Amino acid sequence: MNRTREHTEYAVVVPTIGRPCLDDCLRALAACEGPPPKEVVVVDDRLAPANALPLGSSGELSTRSIATGGRGPAAARNAGWRTVKAPWVVFLDDDVQVLPDWRDRLAADLAAAGDDTGGVQGRLSVPLPTHRRSTDWERGTAGLEEAAWATADMAYRLAALEEVDGFDERFPRAFREDADLALRVMDAGWSLRRGERVTLHPVRPSDRWASVRAQRGNADDALMNRLHGAGWWDRAQAPRGRLPGHTAITALAGAAVLSAAARRPRPALLAAGLWAAATAEFAWARIGPGPRTGQEVATMVVTSVLIPPLACWHRLGGRVRHRAAQPVGGAR
Repeated sequence: MNRTREHTEYAVVVPTIGRPCLDDCLRALAACEGPPPKEVVVVDDRLAPANALPLGSSGELSTRSIATGGRGPAAARNAGWRTVKAPWVVFLDDDVQVLPDWRDRLAADLAAAGDDTGGVQGRLSVPLPTHRRSTDWERGTAGLEEAAWATADMAYRLAALEEVDGFDERFPRAFREDADLALRVMDAGWSLRRGERVTLHPVRPSDRWASVRAQRGNADDALMNRLHGAGWWDRAQAPRGRLPGHTAITALAGAAVLSAAARRPRPALLAAGLWAAATAEFAWARIGPGPRTGQEVATMVVTSVLIPPLACWHRLGGRVRHRAAQPVGGAR
């Protein structure tokens, strides 16, 4: 590769759907010390915004907004970085808060990047309750601390983004679009590394059905398999999750129903018993480390029944939907 070192000037791109946490994100970015970004681009991805985003919390930083009309985080980030000229683009999620020394540490991270470094990841810190055990949702968010190439705080060289044509907009959620981009950047010959800057990622509020809705990500895993092959998990340093177990649980439930419909009571009872035992194990794996309050236990029991079949349904749907998908740059 014949790539020369650029100046460490950078721009910040923040996609948002107008959540209140955007105010905290911009306020923290404006308050920290160190070289300021050349500009901050806030990408308004609300479907039908009734009013303009309040950007006053960005202080004296050069801040502007563009609208993308609800096309998803991948499309929002693409729209943002394609409007900047700085040699580095730092993607921040609207629910993070940079630490007071973040800009100084970012400058050091970028200055230390070699000519072949395409991206430098920030270190995420998820504050958890100290007065009680963490809930399943809180522990899931804390997993971001170990996530590789998460765009909650990820700096990419503009040249690397241009070379791979940015994010793949077939990923409609804030899930796997970051891993896909990282793999394509590395396939193009760039290296990725972890930096030293630290960003807080508070646990955002959720309802009891958040883990059920999260199963839609299984369709994105199907797309990843199609684009990058079965080995992408290891290359992207991504945890595999419990899909094999969910598949087995769903198969047991199906066997119980079919056996009962065929008036075969013994196989039906056996399959139902095994389904109940496997579901109980799954539920306890989520309940045991948590606060074990009545509400948390009830939520874990109900959602542990729903998650396995939904995970399988979304994975199957993803395989069908993306059966002919080609990598970015190929025929679609």
